[in-house]
Amino acid sequence: MSILKKLSLTFAAVIVSMTFAVQSVYAGNVVINLGHGNTEGSAYDPLAKKFAELAEKYSNGSIKVKVRCCASLVKEDEAFKAMQLGTVDMAIITGNNLSPHFGLTDAFVLPYIFKDKAHAYKVLEGPVGDSYKKKLLDATGITILAFGFVGDRDFYNSRKPIKSMADMKGLKVRVPKNQVMIDTFKEFGAAPIALPWADTPTALQTGTVQGADNGTSFIKSAKFYEIMPYFTALEHFTYFSPLMASPKLMKKLDADQKKAVIRAGKEANDYQKAIMSKRVGEIRKFLTTEGQGGMKTTEFDRTDFIAAGQRVQDRYATSKGAEFTAFVNAIRAAAN
Repeated sequence: MSILKKLSLTFAAVIVSMTFAVQSVYAGNVVINLGHGNTEGSAYDPLAKKFAELAEKYSNGSIKVKVRCCASLVKEDEAFKAMQLGTVDMAIITGNNLSPHFGLTDAFVLPYIFKDKAHAYKVLEGPVGDSYKKKLLDATGITILAFGFVGDRDFYNSRKPIKSMADMKGLKVRVPKNQVMIDTFKEFGAAPIALPWADTPTALQTGTVQGADNGTSFIKSAKFYEIMPYFTALEHFTYFSPLMASPKLMKKLDADQKKAVIRAGKEANDYQKAIMSKRVGEIRKFLTTEGQGGMKTTEFDRTDFIAAGQRVQDRYATSKGAEFTAFVNAIRAAAN
């Protein structure tokens, strides 16, 4: 073989090698669509936007995250199934909306299940939370990258101030399609009506329902203070809103990209916790200040609410099977 022919073959091999190298770089670039159902400025914002920033940084730019708020990508009630089908890459979903897809979640939804925020974070960020994430992944294929900030659902209504549980009697209350929440409001003496989140504002405006509960920041970002005159920091349900990834997306990522999104999820979680923990008190003050949110609030007795919540806890802990009972007991034990 002539020297010229050898040089030609070598040059061709180099060109082919370079071509494959360039192709592999571009093949590794991933665009992630991250959807959530709440407005700009809600509690989801710090988690979603910080995750997008850090995922790009830690992947050296090979991952781009497009945050889609306001149910523009998918409605919250439909997001979990869409991730399982692979039509949505990632989503942030309020924890109670996971229950229809993974029943063990109801343990977190039980009224007054957490003694305080320290207890909640100890559960979610410790062995109990790790066990839950693994069980969810095994059962559904969905990966939790962050549990997110833990907050309380505050109550608001159009009928009258809530001074005791007796004031709940017969009140038409919007609840998510979650049986624990439905049963809890029945135990409170209210008349719960299960509605999707997307239908809630209209139902409140038309009087189809007279009250509802949401995380503190959502009451402000959705401007419910404009149509609901009474506010109660009932703190009956603790909520968190996990950042989750579809199995299709996780299979698409290479090892380094997986490390990047896991790291980004953890740090975005810490960032959101710090931001929202400071913000809750400020928002409650805004909601109940004349000339700002203008909602009326009053001192109230939580004793009967807590007792009712305990009854719901006990019924569920003994009626949903051994695994559920053990999980509830593990949550309770973590408070000690």
